[in-house]
Amino acid sequence: MSYFTLILKNPFRNKTRSSLAIVGIAIGITVIVALGMVTGGLKTSTQSTLKAGGAEITVIQAGSGSFGFGSGSSSINDSYVTDIQKLSGVKDTVGILRVISNAPSGSNSSFSGGGFSITGINSSKLSLAGVDSVNGTIFTNGSANEIIMGKTAAQDLNKTVGDTVNLYGKDFTVTGIFETGSFIQDAGAFMSLDTLQNLTNNNNRVSNILVKINDNANITDVSNTIQDTYPELNTTTAAAQAGRINQGLSFIDTATWAISLLAIIIGGVGVINTMIMSVYERTREIGVLKAVGWKDRRILGMILGESIVLTLIAAVVGTVVGIVGVEAILSFSPSVGGVITPSFAPDIFLRAFGVAFLVGIIGGLYPAYRASRLAPTEALRYE
Repeated sequence: MSYFTLILKNPFRNKTRSSLAIVGIAIGITVIVALGMVTGGLKTSTQSTLKAGGAEITVIQAGSGSFGFGSGSSSINDSYVTDIQKLSGVKDTVGILRVISNAPSGSNSSFSGGGFSITGINSSKLSLAGVDSVNGTIFTNGSANEIIMGKTAAQDLNKTVGDTVNLYGKDFTVTGIFETGSFIQDAGAFMSLDTLQNLTNNNNRVSNILVKINDNANITDVSNTIQDTYPELNTTTAAAQAGRINQGLSFIDTATWAISLLAIIIGGVGVINTMIMSVYERTREIGVLKAVGWKDRRILGMILGESIVLTLIAAVVGTVVGIVGVEAILSFSPSVGGVITPSFAPDIFLRAFGVAFLVGIIGGLYPAYRASRLAPTEALRYE
């Protein structure tokens, strides 16, 4: 039997103990992989959402605290849409009214706590909201019964072009299906601004104003100009929103690293216990190996290798369970699956295997050293 064959086979002499050690380490690896996939997916979804709109600046009422993702708490007179367009550096503007209605019957997923996101907008300026192409046709301005739905919403409601959906007690015909890459917009629908204002008694009011700037204009300068000219309004840019959201996601990253550290500590203790017991049970065997000429470093390498084999197997098990678990949760929860696409970035799996390897080194180092220092004569007399 070769040296490497010994390293691969020795950890499984006591299958029960080795299996328990593998399970203990695999649990930590599973959490690391699952959190990494979900966090990475959230970051990707966030970036896609913020890049989806054609407008660089979002304007809201000062003090409302909502930049277009809420339920219409911001209320601005739509006369500002024309006023802001006259400012230097502004290329185009559009007012939108975003509300959360009761979810249409048949909905399995939801956004914002059981509601359905509806956005009212001028159909000629859909590109400012990130809607560049529609499968079908766009709604007609002023139409009382036309609507376009996001891809996620259409799949959730099992709707296609030509079907009807009931909102606010009225039947609307789905004239088109769109996909922006924004998990918020793709889970909702767009209709004529006038129609939505009438349905919600928000005449001449919009939730926010989307601003497209000139190619040679500076976003910060234009944003400051809007706020200086209209102190009652507030502005934000896509970059600023990304910064706030990424700051929140960084806490999840910190939690992932904390769990990694905990996995190293707990896994290391488990591996130390497993390998020390293995060394005790094989004391006479180690004495024989040393008696026939094995060097201390060869004994140390064998025990350390066995420890690493255990932890790398645990890494494989934990990674597989983590991937399957995340996919299963997302498939059984359409509302979550429509928002998060799990990330399969290489660094997630490198981190998992790196943690497992480190656990193998830490957990096997002391037992390996202890085994390498055994005196052959004493080891042979060991009962």
